[in-house]
Amino acid sequence: MSTTGKAAPAVDTPPSPSDAHRARLPSWVTGILTGSRGPALGLLAMCVVFFIATPYFLTQSNLLNIVDQTAVLGLLALGMTAVIVMGGIDLSVGATLALATMVVGWLSHDQGWPLWLSAVAAIAVAGACGLANGLGITYTKLPPFIATLAMMSIARGLANVITDGQQIVGFPDWFDNLSTIRYVGVFTVCTAVLAALYVAGWAYMRYRSGGRALYAMGGSAEVARLAGIKVKQRTVLVYTVTGLLAGLAGVFLTMRLDSSQPSAGTGYELDTIAAVVIGGASLSGGVGSITGTLIGVLIIGVLRNGLNLLGVSPFIQQIVIGLVIALAVMLDVLRRREAR
Repeated sequence: MSTTGKAAPAVDTPPSPSDAHRARLPSWVTGILTGSRGPALGLLAMCVVFFIATPYFLTQSNLLNIVDQTAVLGLLALGMTAVIVMGGIDLSVGATLALATMVVGWLSHDQGWPLWLSAVAAIAVAGACGLANGLGITYTKLPPFIATLAMMSIARGLANVITDGQQIVGFPDWFDNLSTIRYVGVFTVCTAVLAALYVAGWAYMRYRSGGRALYAMGGSAEVARLAGIKVKQRTVLVYTVTGLLAGLAGVFLTMRLDSSQPSAGTGYELDTIAAVVIGGASLSGGVGSITGTLIGVLIIGVLRNGLNLLGVSPFIQQIVIGLVIALAVMLDVLRRREAR
């Protein structure tokens, strides 16, 4: 006598914590977290709020002023994007900027160099700082945090030593006009150069093998090395270019302020990292984009400008910027969780 076995009743498997978390998030929220729409929507919402709060925000002169004010931060953030995408960090960009401004003033005023040559030398000195960062990280195995923290102290000290902590004022009109005279009613020379560099950076990161290699290095430097990518050489190159961009930013700031100040750029490294992270880059590496960084730079610029128009204390502004950074990192954690 044979018996027919019955199939065992199906047992519902409880969802894993990650599945349960994913199920609780609507699809439109997941799309924002895992895409580039979040920073853009945040920028749009911020503009709407400031437009309602103050009638001066959306005037042409104020919008152009925001672009001018963010030119220096934009240059620093452009280089920082590549650094963070490949899994590094650079805390020295603000101090390197200050050193470049002082080299411009010292060579042109005290040493009698032509101003254009002084500017080129300042950018070269800043590039040397970036080169030292890259060599320290790759060949002496210093962690990026330590190597660039040391360079921050060295560059800031050199900026003060050059003129014994004194600022240098008074540059020719043609030099200052590069950051003030607008062509076609919109672009100064500084903002035009910034726009060109962002287009070049976007094309490089998106279409060139060197740009794609940075993402691979950010995912895993060892896997990238085994895949044939020259990790050390690219790391040195990225930090050197970041230094050069910091030097150019220092020259732009000298134009804008009509002075060289050893205290220039204090705190810029934090704003720069904040702009890149707010734009969607991950501090763990492998994620980020030039367009996202541009949006992050504009968010920082719009936020500071709008708070200034509303008469908010600079100390309160620092608190607000800190909260925005914390929110951006929280969103980065959520993005990576959803991606997994």
